[in-house]
Amino acid sequence: MTAEATAAERAAVDALLGAPETSWEGGARTATDLRVARGPEDRRTLLLPALHALHGAVGWISEGGLNYVCERLTVPPAEAYGVATFYAMFSVEQRPATVVHVCDDLACRIAGGRELLETCRRDVHAAEAVVVSSPCLGQCERAPAVLVQRAGDGRDDVALTDIAAGPQQVMQAVRDEQIGGAVAYTDMRPEPTSTGTRLLARVADPAATSLEGYRALGGYRALPRALELGGDEVIRSITEAKLLGRGGAAFPTGVKWRGVADQPVTPKYVICNADESEPGTFKDRAVMEGDPFAVIEALTIAGVATGAEQGYLYIRGEYPLATRRLMSAITEARQAGLLGDDVAGSGRSFDIELRRGAGAYICGEETALFNSIEGKRGEPRNKPPFPVTHGVFGKPTSINNVETLINVLPILALGVEEYASVGTADSTGTRLFCVSGHVERPGVYEHPHGVTLGEVIATADGVRGGKPIKAVLLGGAAGGFVGPDRLDVRMTFEDARAGGYTLGSGVVMVFDEDTDLVDLCLRIARFFRDESCGQCVPCRVGTVRQEEALHRLVTGRTIGSAADEHALLGDVAAVMRDASICGLGQTAASAVQSAIATFGLFDDEATA
Repeated sequence: MTAEATAAERAAVDALLGAPETSWEGGARTATDLRVARGPEDRRTLLLPALHALHGAVGWISEGGLNYVCERLTVPPAEAYGVATFYAMFSVEQRPATVVHVCDDLACRIAGGRELLETCRRDVHAAEAVVVSSPCLGQCERAPAVLVQRAGDGRDDVALTDIAAGPQQVMQAVRDEQIGGAVAYTDMRPEPTSTGTRLLARVADPAATSLEGYRALGGYRALPRALELGGDEVIRSITEAKLLGRGGAAFPTGVKWRGVADQPVTPKYVICNADESEPGTFKDRAVMEGDPFAVIEALTIAGVATGAEQGYLYIRGEYPLATRRLMSAITEARQAGLLGDDVAGSGRSFDIELRRGAGAYICGEETALFNSIEGKRGEPRNKPPFPVTHGVFGKPTSINNVETLINVLPILALGVEEYASVGTADSTGTRLFCVSGHVERPGVYEHPHGVTLGEVIATADGVRGGKPIKAVLLGGAAGGFVGPDRLDVRMTFEDARAGGYTLGSGVVMVFDEDTDLVDLCLRIARFFRDESCGQCVPCRVGTVRQEEALHRLVTGRTIGSAADEHALLGDVAAVMRDASICGLGQTAASAVQSAIATFGLFDDEATA
């Protein structure tokens, strides 16, 4: 490959990596270089940040720009190209510096997202920007949503919500004008519940986005407590509090932390999985935007407890405001001595590096996220070995999502007994629910475990316009549909297991009687087809065959009878569930199968 990078491309990469010192990493050749080969340190882990820098400077990744990144990081061009083409937010073909991503996923779909997409395609001039449809942007409570991806000096991505006036705000963002009406997503306003809030207590207060304000609002009280107790006592407290993971798998957090802490291998790592890409989920984004220091403090405690000296915060690429606030929080915490070589004067070393994803749902899977951090394609790994022994860089790693981590703060601040006094015996504490769809007040709601589904919906003032409920999607696209006859189910881990439903990532998406559930199931099937990484056959082929069978049922062009197609769908679902490498394939048919079982969708009469 002989293509050369432009001056702008080289400057963007050098701003991240520093100027090259020798010809072995892309610099000018010197006399010494002709005699001595300096093997560079393994810098492939910087491949994703370097691609972001390159793309952010010029709006696409050219062959010359990619060549220069490969020279700087000593990565084979074929492998770097494989990484660059893996992520939806990157382009290896020249295009305008501005890309308008219009969400047409579930919540936005029922709020006019498809119509907005067509309007933008008609009104946005091709020379100014390219308009593309997007899966869920994580802003379901203010649907329809748009992400404007902007490249060039001084241009940042901007998320637009509540676009009631059509594409006017989109055009303002495209042309770098003052955005009026719908603005770049501001501070989250969580809706209060009768039980008060623990996790969202600071999210509504703008002061929480500064270190001084965070401390004034009760922040950085758990970290000194953790340093005083020591790692073993912190892990014992987390275990006795019965903190379960809030991302869907519900794995005991104390067990995970203990597994890493007991490993004799070093270094160890802790990771905050903030790649919140499940359609219908936006709780973690609300916390990161409104209470960023809580995430930093909680991840620091995880490092102290497990003996890790390095943490990574892997954030979804479509969250520009959360990214800026977390970067600012990390910088402030480091300057205040709360990160670095001497955390809060304890003599303990711990620091955090923020990594930004680039539009790949699969990177929410923990081992795919490890690969992404390492500069590889974000494809899942087979397990075992498990992350507690072989995680990122093959070292012991503890990985938790945002909501799980911030639960550590009230456990240490309140004590185990008081923390566990809320919720149920097996599902302690509170839970964040992402309530969206046809409700009067969509938003993030904090409820104690044990609240019923009907009570969660009632807190959001019920169904918009007083219409009857047709269905509720629990857990997101990887979850399942329930009917209005199940509004009395309790939102606990134990009740979900016994009742055959899932809490997943806390999604409660409500659909009224006028909703076309067939259309939503087709969108879910397309989502999993698009987001499958393609590594394993059951998922790569199964997601395509599922969507094809559903379209045949809708159009009436079945292969054999409708019963034959349903049997095929059942077989495909079983194979994906049992044989896929990761959770994407294992749950890709869950929502569709639940809709068929609950509502008889895609039967001849139902589809007609």
